[in-house]
Amino acid sequence: MLEDSEVERVLAVTAHPDDVDFGAAGTISSWTAAGIEVTYCVCTDGDAGGFDPTVDRAEIPGIRRAEQQAAAKAVGVTDVRFLGYKDGALEATQDLRRDISRVIRQVRPQRMLIQSAERNWTRIGASHPDHLASGVAAIAAIYPDARNPFAHPALLADEGLTEWAVAETWVMAHPDTNHVVDITDRFATKVEALRAHESQTAHMDDLESRLREWGQVSAEAGGLPAGRLAERFFVVATA
Repeated sequence: MLEDSEVERVLAVTAHPDDVDFGAAGTISSWTAAGIEVTYCVCTDGDAGGFDPTVDRAEIPGIRRAEQQAAAKAVGVTDVRFLGYKDGALEATQDLRRDISRVIRQVRPQRMLIQSAERNWTRIGASHPDHLASGVAAIAAIYPDARNPFAHPALLADEGLTEWAVAETWVMAHPDTNHVVDITDRFATKVEALRAHESQTAHMDDLESRLREWGQVSAEAGGLPAGRLAERFFVVATA
């Protein structure tokens, strides 16, 4: 596994605004604090989300984009890109693979953070169909698409984007995690990031306690001392 000191750029690909914050805001905060540049690529605008029936549904995409940008700022991320696919209807199409490959070739990350392509039956809420589709498309973009100059040839021919191999991939909500990150000192930042997603979390009076419980479970699973909080991942070499 790469040391953080070996990583200059990270690209996180998720289905919806807020996915990356629920899964990895504490870890990302530690990366940016260490000087790593992190880019978010969000496949949809989250237009099927929100809980307030008085809000005009046409306003939701703009609201959720703004919320994700605010949440990103809380953890030190300034580069947030949206692909504009339909929330609730995401599929791992060639178009989505191409669009993720484009961002990989633009950002040229040593490490990527993606959602699991495998359903997690013990955490069904983490396995939204859009999450699974995002994971399938992202890993296909990592291998073989982005590193193959002959895949999606217009990226090279029309946009001048040369191939790029991602050395390492971290997977959120994977059913078989193999790495934990202690986020105890970053927990307040994670809460702040998720509070920024007001359309999704304002109704959750127990948000902080829920996040703390999840963090404790992850810390225990990773063998950390009692009282610590963690986020967990499946990490795999993909170079």
